[in-house]
Amino acid sequence: MDEDVFCRIVAGEVEATEVWRDEHVVAFLDHRPVFKGHVLVCPTRHVATLIDLPGELMEPLFTVAQRLASAMGPAFGAEGTFVALNNVVSQSVPHLHVHVVPRSRGDGLRGFFWPRTRYAAGEESGYAQRLRDALS
Repeated sequence: MDEDVFCRIVAGEVEATEVWRDEHVVAFLDHRPVFKGHVLVCPTRHVATLIDLPGELMEPLFTVAQRLASAMGPAFGAEGTFVALNNVVSQSVPHLHVHVVPRSRGDGLRGFFWPRTRYAAGEESGYAQRLRDALS
């Protein structure tokens, strides 16, 4: 996948500052970090989105993300982390990646800038049922 820079990082064709690598997962510093220490955690096998992630890669991917989130305190004095991923929309590279960002109170990050809405009376149960139906 020529346009997938993360596959090229895995193959060693593009340089990245790696902080973790094993047979299933690679983690490296984001070259445009939200805050210094911002890491991207990716499967070494090409997987486009979370929906495409095979079950056998779920544990290795999220275990590394969890370990990195835990390391942010000792490494950077972070009080917590922001851990997120995008699926297609806002996914700048077509390769699944989990962002692990060190956070501290007062760091200036003000949550998500998403418009918020409310459910009309009784509307929540309909949305919940539609999801339950889609899951079954």
